[in-house]
Amino acid sequence: MDLKNRIMERLGRTEAVSRIAEPGSTPPARIPAKPQEPLAVRALSESEMDWLQRIHQKLMSMIDLSLMGRLEDKQARAQIREISERIMDEQSVPLSAASRQFLAKCIEDEILGLGPIEPLLADSTIADILVNGSGRIYVERYGKLELTPLRFQNDAHLLNVIDRIVSSVGRRIDESSPMVDARLKDGSRVNAIIPPLAIDGPTLSIRRFTIDRLHMEDMIELGTLTATMGELLKGIVKARLNVLISGGTGSGKTTLLNVLSGYIPETERIITIEDSAELQLQQPHVVRLETRPPNIEGRGEIRQRDLVRNSLRMRPDRIVVGEVRSDEAFDMLQAMNTGHDGSLTTVHANSSRDALGRLENMVAMTGLDLPARMVRTQIASAINVVLQLARLEDGRRKLISVQEIQGMEGDIITMSEIFSFQRKGVDENGNVLGAFRATGIVPKFHDRLQKRGIDLSFDIFDPERSE
Repeated sequence: MDLKNRIMERLGRTEAVSRIAEPGSTPPARIPAKPQEPLAVRALSESEMDWLQRIHQKLMSMIDLSLMGRLEDKQARAQIREISERIMDEQSVPLSAASRQFLAKCIEDEILGLGPIEPLLADSTIADILVNGSGRIYVERYGKLELTPLRFQNDAHLLNVIDRIVSSVGRRIDESSPMVDARLKDGSRVNAIIPPLAIDGPTLSIRRFTIDRLHMEDMIELGTLTATMGELLKGIVKARLNVLISGGTGSGKTTLLNVLSGYIPETERIITIEDSAELQLQQPHVVRLETRPPNIEGRGEIRQRDLVRNSLRMRPDRIVVGEVRSDEAFDMLQAMNTGHDGSLTTVHANSSRDALGRLENMVAMTGLDLPARMVRTQIASAINVVLQLARLEDGRRKLISVQEIQGMEGDIITMSEIFSFQRKGVDENGNVLGAFRATGIVPKFHDRLQKRGIDLSFDIFDPERSE
């Protein structure tokens, strides 16, 4: 099995892509955005659903959940399966052996797992699970959304599962607090919103946590960037340039941040700051910090800004902020401007220029009445490189632009693009065609790379060069 297929089998994420087509070449063989094999789940029939409710009710009157909670998951599931099968025998359930086995598994998931979505959590090809009310459950696989045949019994059933998730991390969800963020045991991010805010019923969104982290070679093989761009990014991290990764939702910002962090030397002390822990740094000297939401009384909240400020007292060599969203951007810029070179962070934005505008708006959230030019000067001196990611309509992710911040001209931050993805069109299968190209501009930081022993040939910036 080649590298691409191994990665696709392992992650099931949208980075699946063959090599980029050069102008005039035959379009590349394409991994379908929607895989040929169907999603390996099935829904309960009406008869099975009826029996599930009866057996579940009977079983719950027979077992002690507090005792069950002390057992390992395998032991608890085995006991529930045994009791379920005994009840089915006693009540002469008129189902086939296969249906009985499936029913027993659903009952296990109902009591010990997350009900109908439990099999989705076990499928490594699924990137996101999106529950729109009790009757519709979507998943994202290979960059495309699919409607699954699964469903919850009703809104009360879905609310029960949501409550199970949020209560496990000390949160609550009700009419007085109808929105909540949480995390599953495997690290997957969860967002839930319920009526009256969610008009059509409770809504649950789960962003799956990827256990197997990608490496630069994987991203090159998947066509997210080229080998030349990869060498440049390695040099940027090793030369301690401050990097801002920008992109829309699901464009691969955290994935790229994880990849780039792999080039931070093991001799450095790294502080990571996140709303929900997703980074998978492999260095031995990493301190991971995570925000804390307010408790039931509305107290005890620890925001990213608090953690960024505190990290400065922890003697960091590098600060990695998973995503800047609010006024912590000001403290992050201050850190970058006061000797904490080599810091990395991400931001939601549709272009490199928009990313700088978002930073400016976030600084304004501090309430400090700073002139716009002063804020932009801070941004221009703090950030060295902006990497813009995008998820194309065919489901593939691309590093569409690498830009260097040059400085200020009047009140405007000046930028120069070093590499870009030049789109050529769309083939008959909906596959976006294009090529990565150097713009011909040699970045100012090239000299800094050379002084640090990172020797990158000027040829990599030649727009006529192909890979």
